Amino acid sequence: MLRLKEKVIGIILFSWLFCFAMQSQNYQYVDPLIGSEGLGNVFIGPSTPYGMVKPGPDNDVGANSGYSADPNKEIFGFSQLHVSGTGGGPKYGNISVLPFSSDINALSTDQASPRSDEQVRLGYYSVMLDRWHIQTQITTADRAAFYHFSFPEGANRFVKIDLGQFLGEPSIPNPEAREAQQFVSSEIEIVSDNEVRGYSRIRGGWNNGGAYTVYFSAVFDQPISSFFTWKGEELYPDQKIQMDTGDKTGALLVFEGANDDVQMKIGISFLSSLKARANIDEGIPHWDFNQTLSQVQEKWETIFKRLEVNADASSDLKTMLYTGLYHTMLMPVDRTGENPLWENTGPYYDDFYAIWDTYRSSSPLITLLTPARQVDIINAMLEIYKREGYMPDARSGNYNGRTQGGSNGEVVMADAFVKGLQGINYKLALDAMLKDATIPPGGSEEKEGRGGLTDYNRLGYVSTDFVRAGNRTLEYAYNDYCLAIVAKNIKRRGEYWRFIKQADNWQNLWRDIEDHGSRGFIMPKDAHGNWVESIQCNAQYGRVSYVPYTPVMQDWPICVCWWCGFFYEASSWEYSLSVPHDVAKLVQLTGGRVAFQKRLDTLFDKGLYNVANEPSFLSPNLYHWIGRPDLSNERIHAIIDQNYDSSPDGIPGNDDSGAMSSWLAFHMIGLYPNAGQSYYLINAPYFEKTTIHQENGKDFIIEARNFSSTNTHIQSAQLNGVDYIKSWIEHRDIVKGGTLVLNMGATPSEKWGTEILPPSFSDSELLD
Repeated sequence: MLRLKEKVIGIILFSWLFCFAMQSQNYQYVDPLIGSEGLGNVFIGPSTPYGMVKPGPDNDVGANSGYSADPNKEIFGFSQLHVSGTGGGPKYGNISVLPFSSDINALSTDQASPRSDEQVRLGYYSVMLDRWHIQTQITTADRAAFYHFSFPEGANRFVKIDLGQFLGEPSIPNPEAREAQQFVSSEIEIVSDNEVRGYSRIRGGWNNGGAYTVYFSAVFDQPISSFFTWKGEELYPDQKIQMDTGDKTGALLVFEGANDDVQMKIGISFLSSLKARANIDEGIPHWDFNQTLSQVQEKWETIFKRLEVNADASSDLKTMLYTGLYHTMLMPVDRTGENPLWENTGPYYDDFYAIWDTYRSSSPLITLLTPARQVDIINAMLEIYKREGYMPDARSGNYNGRTQGGSNGEVVMADAFVKGLQGINYKLALDAMLKDATIPPGGSEEKEGRGGLTDYNRLGYVSTDFVRAGNRTLEYAYNDYCLAIVAKNIKRRGEYWRFIKQADNWQNLWRDIEDHGSRGFIMPKDAHGNWVESIQCNAQYGRVSYVPYTPVMQDWPICVCWWCGFFYEASSWEYSLSVPHDVAKLVQLTGGRVAFQKRLDTLFDKGLYNVANEPSFLSPNLYHWIGRPDLSNERIHAIIDQNYDSSPDGIPGNDDSGAMSSWLAFHMIGLYPNAGQSYYLINAPYFEKTTIHQENGKDFIIEARNFSSTNTHIQSAQLNGVDYIKSWIEHRDIVKGGTLVLNMGATPSEKWGTEILPPSFSDSELLD
């Protein structure tokens, strides 16, 4: 009897410990569906951190992630490669598979199905294909995916592998279609009674890249009873191979036997189908679906446990935070050992989609939580420079392209340098930055480098002879500042003095005009130094119409193409505040602190701020530079509370490889980086306590005392027990470990953050 009681007690204790352990797993707070509706465009399928394989459902050939939440759209396949959160033309959607059940005498290549009972969580996707009553479950390793198909009892069991299916294919073939993916060729072979291999070659997509080849190997847990292969529109029974003749190919596989379930592992490679098979053997060397699922969860948990918040925080807040981290670390993609262009001797990352989006907060978040990973990413960027001549500003499918504004790899390099990341050749980094800043890219200005560089280096600004002249000028000036920072600290004084002077070039487009009660805006100027008063908008019946160019003007896409405006994806009201290295000068030119506060208030209160895009990421924090961090807090919390939540529509714009998500995650813990510089702005957090468990073994704790829904203002602060009056903190202080105490209250402080303002170039020792 005693032993029975001991067993019962043991079972209860084990169950309690198991439940406690499960509750402590942060990965459970990730909801991949956040951002799947609305503008988010996130990928909802399973992925490991920076995973090369991203298997998931495709029901919209024009969707960037392949997925639309529209319940009326049928799933036409599950492909193995996707991007997350991006805009523009789709990329990938390669190697499509689909289970189906049909009469063998009525086979067709159209087996699309309505869906129901979707279940999505970290590392797992499941759906019922209603047309066939087949449940499809997916999990994944880094470079191989695991599928479990459950067929109805007694049904015919087929699996289709379609190498001609991909995302972004124009309805009418058009080799000149901008941002569309184009089919090049494919090949498929049944190599044994349980393995199929082949490849699909595609070109184009958002970055207008060259052809890339995705090889695959698919293995099954049971023999293939019979099969058909196809080329073009014709099926070939029992023909094992369809050679590459430039046509679309695929296979229909038939499974017979008592088992109603079919399991498939599919490996992907950019090198060969044999390497794809090796990726299966290395990543999933068994047939245990749940083991693979546990492994992907463990990989994510290793990252998530670096950021610990108070256990009693609301589930919604934890879900928003950890999903934000998850989305940030889906891209870029780790393809180390999988680069077909040169020897695979070092780290290689692809799908920088795009650095224009991610340099602001995604890269700094990776640096804060997993600096070793950021070192690998940067070294991959430098290897691309060594091999191809330019660092990427965007890259996908092994090809650079396309630039949206500045050469913002410079910001990534400077951010790593000022934060002390080791294991990077900063002399090589400076060479790469100088290449961007001095050598025009010629006819490939959308691919890499700096478009309009001849103007910029001759005139000190980019004239209206070039598209995106406004944001290019602003971003080049900041890129030059970042270049100068690295040059100075590795004793390259000549380059330092040249480019620190050019960091002021943004002022060459600063025009003293008034709009909405504020003075001074970045405005267009032609190559002769004349301000542009109006722009051509349309021509009809031989008559040309002109419209005035004002600070609220957005000339795209009505007057000019999306990429052809003076600013990219924002107005002068937004971009004229984008001077991250010299906000103090911006305050001065605006007319002082009072005028600058009025300007910021107008930006937010009059609807001139766009929460859904990156150019204004820093703007809510700019009150810090006039000694009013309390107003930054109010704006930030209002933006989050009104635009972000844990619903499928919980991201207000394209997530852009995690850019929007990283912005949220940083602000939720009370910090925000000024990328390329060594500090973080301090704001009121959403958690009572956040602990950053750093790679160096030292913890940094942010503790919000007297925290409540009404006590949202920082009254005072202490760093390691010493009064701390600054509204910003250096990265080195975090790396050393310690505790930042924020004493919260219901009203703004009259002292904290009002005296010592965040750094600005015009006030700094850099000018010495």
